[in-house]
Amino acid sequence: MSESSEYSEKYSSVKMERQDGIITVLLHTNGGSLRWSLTAHAELPEAFHDIGGDRENRIMILTGIGDEFSGPAATPGTTLFENRPPIELMDRIHWEGRRLLTNLLDIEIPIICAVNGPARNPLLSDIVLASETAAFQDSAHFMFELVPGDGVHVLYPLLLGWNRARYFLLTGQIIGAAKALELGLVAEVLPPDAVFARARALAASMVGKPRLLLRYTRLLFTEHMRKQMQDLLGYGLALESMALMERPLARN
Repeated sequence: MSESSEYSEKYSSVKMERQDGIITVLLHTNGGSLRWSLTAHAELPEAFHDIGGDRENRIMILTGIGDEFSGPAATPGTTLFENRPPIELMDRIHWEGRRLLTNLLDIEIPIICAVNGPARNPLLSDIVLASETAAFQDSAHFMFELVPGDGVHVLYPLLLGWNRARYFLLTGQIIGAAKALELGLVAEVLPPDAVFARARALAASMVGKPRLLLRYTRLLFTEHMRKQMQDLLGYGLALESMALMERPLARN
């Protein structure tokens, strides 16, 4: 079993602090808003594993530092891989991608996400609170000429419905906070300076409830998603990798 003192200072892109059973997880890059990178891609699966392995955690708050939850957005017409990436890199991305989402879903405590600004990542929390400045977009895949196969192909159809999700993923649609509330992506929209305080208040209202009630409610809420990810996540990541095989080989 992990202890928070063993892992809270372990990661360069994740800050963690626990108070009265509430663990706050802050995503960042060098103390500013998170910039998605291979480092974050490698660290988050391990951070989620550590959090899930610490039974002293009772509620988790997930948020970002700065004005963005994560970013930046893709530039239209650009691609992440100009050339066919080496198999070692694709194997690493495939392995980490599966662990990132499965380890997050394996955290057996309620998760409250305080989206402090534009978010480029899928959200798998039990309660999602959004700043008025928040916006949701899948800028990391089709817009970047990558197959949207690392979990967004499972998450967004469940949240938005099939037709709306396919439009969202294929066009790079940006869904603002008010529209996200209307569509059911988020539970509340709040002023930027109030979203984290609201997350803390909700966490405080739940943290004193019986431990098994908290854990088993989270298990119940995530079971359907876990099954969907088990069936489709690896397949989606494999297709994402295979589509890169038509890229030219890098010249030595």
